[in-house]
Amino acid sequence: MERLKKRPEFVAVSKTGNKWITPAFVIQIYQRAPSGLLRYGITASRKVGGAVERNRAKRRLRVLIKNILPSLGRPGVDYVFIARQEILKRDFATMEEELTHAVNMLGKKAN
Repeated sequence: MERLKKRPEFVAVSKTGNKWITPAFVIQIYQRAPSGLLRYGITASRKVGGAVERNRAKRRLRVLIKNILPSLGRPGVDYVFIARQEILKRDFATMEEELTHAVNMLGKKAN
């Protein structure tokens, strides 16, 4: 897995329109070449909270991603995760279920 780091990469993913919204986060996907690496990016705006809350939200997302994307993610797909305020209060097990469901549903959509 590789990280998205540059703004144009994030913008390219957001323009596709393939997304899944949960109470805690939004997932956007972009299908690149089917033989490429799986890439992901994480973002949290000020709507989530101050710097401490945004960093905590991104840490929680990072752990979810490392637990689920290696097994369910598809090669050649870019995933962008946008944290929402609810991520700070939501139960971790519930978020894992939501992420698993979202990745499966987006995989079907992208085909």
